[in-house]
Amino acid sequence: MPTGKVRFYDEEKGFGFIATDDGQDVFLHATALPAGAAAPKPGTRLEFGVADGKRGLQALSVRVIEAPVSMSKRSRKPADDMAVIVEDLVKLLDKIGGDLRHGRYPSGSHAKTVVAVLRKVADELDA
Repeated sequence: MPTGKVRFYDEEKGFGFIATDDGQDVFLHATALPAGAAAPKPGTRLEFGVADGKRGLQALSVRVIEAPVSMSKRSRKPADDMAVIVEDLVKLLDKIGGDLRHGRYPSGSHAKTVVAVLRKVADELDA
């Protein structure tokens, strides 16, 4: 069976591409992933069958060989620092919740800032 690494995968759209060990791009659809498997992250090594689809090679019966090395726990922020960040985030979200209860959404720029903070905190916790 061919092997390769996930080049990119869009969880919302349910597809991505694998770069095979011999340099080809193979289409990866969510239906080819193992049942109950999480969306593969870039760099995940996979083993898969291949079919020639309408638009080129398509992966079938994917098996995860090795997950990519994520952010090491050593590079994480200390737990005490994260506790302060999470407490501040809760205060920020409480304020937004109060505004929403009064029918006011945050401004576009404020919403983008909050989204960026949420993603950064999620990345730190997911390491």
